Amino acid sequence: MAIIINIDVMLAKRKMSVTELSQHVGITMANLSILKTGKAKAIRFSTLEAICKALDCQPGDILEYRDDEEE
Repeated sequence: MAIIINIDVMLAKRKMSVTELSQHVGITMANLSILKTGKAKAIRFSTLEAICKALDCQPGDILEYRDDEEE
């Protein structure tokens, strides 16, 4: 099971930098980097909500499921 994090895609679509997003969401650049690279084991709903609000998107725009067997 693989959950893909598409924050980079949404940042590019919204023409927003990682620094701007971290300021809007209120999380550190280090934690945002961990999330972006897919190394995070969990995400709080409040953080996901803040990211969606800042990027004006839905959770499904950021999180994607891919079956390991498809790759």
